[in-house]
Amino acid sequence: MANSSDSGVYQQMSLDLLPSALLATVMTKLDIASIRSLACTCKAFHSCASYMLCFIPNFHLLDIAPSADFLRPLIPPNPYIRSLKVDCMRLDDSSLDYLLQPTLQELCLHNCADFSGRLLSQVGQYCKDLRFLYLSSLAEKRGRSIDVFDLEVLFGGCTQLETLILMFDVSMFLRHNFARVWSIAPATLLSLEMGYISSVMVTELLSPPVVPYQSFEHIRLSILPGLQKLCLSVDYITDTMVSTITKNLNSLTHLDLRDSPIMEPRLAFDLTNAGIQQINLHGRLKHLSLVRSQEIFPAYFKRVNDLGILLMADRCSDMESICLGGFCQVTDTGFRTILHSCAKIFKLRIYHGPHLTDLVFHDMAATSLTLTHVSLRWCNFLTNHGVARLVSNGNLSVLDLRDCRNIGDEALQTISNLSKLKALLIDGSDISDMGLSHLSKGAMRSLVSLSIRGCKRLTDNCISFLFDESSDCELRELDLSNIPNLSDAGVLLLAKRRIPLLELRMRQCPLISDTSIMVLASMKVDEEGWYGSSLRLLDLYNCGGITQLSFQWLKRPYFPRLRWLGVSSSVSRDVLEALSRNRPFLHLAFHGEELGTTGQWDNSDDLYMHDYDEVDELEQWLEGENEGDDEDIQEAENNA
Repeated sequence: MANSSDSGVYQQMSLDLLPSALLATVMTKLDIASIRSLACTCKAFHSCASYMLCFIPNFHLLDIAPSADFLRPLIPPNPYIRSLKVDCMRLDDSSLDYLLQPTLQELCLHNCADFSGRLLSQVGQYCKDLRFLYLSSLAEKRGRSIDVFDLEVLFGGCTQLETLILMFDVSMFLRHNFARVWSIAPATLLSLEMGYISSVMVTELLSPPVVPYQSFEHIRLSILPGLQKLCLSVDYITDTMVSTITKNLNSLTHLDLRDSPIMEPRLAFDLTNAGIQQINLHGRLKHLSLVRSQEIFPAYFKRVNDLGILLMADRCSDMESICLGGFCQVTDTGFRTILHSCAKIFKLRIYHGPHLTDLVFHDMAATSLTLTHVSLRWCNFLTNHGVARLVSNGNLSVLDLRDCRNIGDEALQTISNLSKLKALLIDGSDISDMGLSHLSKGAMRSLVSLSIRGCKRLTDNCISFLFDESSDCELRELDLSNIPNLSDAGVLLLAKRRIPLLELRMRQCPLISDTSIMVLASMKVDEEGWYGSSLRLLDLYNCGGITQLSFQWLKRPYFPRLRWLGVSSSVSRDVLEALSRNRPFLHLAFHGEELGTTGQWDNSDDLYMHDYDEVDELEQWLEGENEGDDEDIQEAENNA
């Protein structure tokens, strides 16, 4: 026993005696997740990790939203840092002094609602080597406009900027001098994305300014001359805006435009055949997306028909990705023209195509297309026969058939032959429990993400048919939302299969109760691990049987890796606040918002590409010995 004790002391001393420079050299080869994991193993590693934070080149912390007090010691002055990504939900302008470091080349600040427009000017003053800038929700809680001077300082300081992503309402900038400021934007800018901007502001922004008495040598012929990627969300997609973009951005290879009108557009504020044929005048476009959303008002592109698509397709032979949404006057003729004119296309998305039928894919086998990503949402004339023709292209890795009401079990039988399929979304289709059994015999072996939301014919038995005990399963994301007949028995069947899911959505399932939460919290994946530790996202919004009892199972130590949780707004506010205190880094949603979405652009390609860094060790590091009081939730329940 004495020898064993002496050995332990010797091992502890030997770790402490290792040169800190040696430990730091080793740890600089690791990412932030590995560094913070090491920091929890012993005092020597903890001390070294704190020291070497002054040398790491990348600091990425997006899966939790730390407070200023927690974050400040983690970001000391660092002459070697190049990339910083942080969720700023709990931060404000007072955090700028340590967030903005002069050596940064990439800066991503999410959820900047408590910051002011001063953030822009501060970035321009302190991050002059910046190449990539992402800001979301800037000043949304401030309730006032952003001074365009802040944007001017940003452009004046970040002269090497290549990518600028402003995911907020850009119309908060005062229109006066807004266009003039963009005339001094860095000529190095290659990519520009905006969360919202009016079409009039876009036209003004891209039109070269006319300055009286300016010499010809100083006239800048084009705004953003090197821009290759443009993604905008606007009030109306118009002929004028499209024409301005096409004529002034000669190097454009990626164009993504979407609008969401609040009323039926008038002719002057709409896209017509004349406007759509202006697209790709210079022949450099590789990726095109034109989407009219029906989120606010059921508006469509009623002034574009097959003729407009035919004229556009003449210039699209080199296109690799096309997305068209809301073109209600385009028929099979127009859509087939795209398939036969664009031999290099591998991503095809069509939303709200009321005239799209099986004929579009009738002769798919005769084409040389190698489609890998296909999305056909709200195309209700598409049937099992059309899907069979489509999947004759065996290279599909992402297939989105959400809200295609006439898709049934026969389609699943053909889809099961897709050996490379990674993501399948068939929400609202007419499939049955038996139909899902086809997937278990084929595509289920490669699937990573599956969504069967709103398939009304499904019951608890769908779990048994879907997960065959004899087959391997790579599934990590499963959406079972809005299935009226899914009950606790189905969740129990899922538990018995021991599928290590990372995301599970069961919103608006009236028969799901507290029993399901207890099962998920205690289910084992194997003999050594707990299933609850696998889940990163759990959506239980508006599940009929969820009561306050479930919150005893949602607190720590259960579901230790949970980062997003959706619950009903009917839950007592005291219970929610107690859970927030118990799990301060949990994203808690109770207004019905979708969980885990990172942006407004179509990200169906990345449905199975999430980065799930381990952050549990970081919580221990940040919180130290200050563990949440386990009695808070029980007390809140008693008071409710």
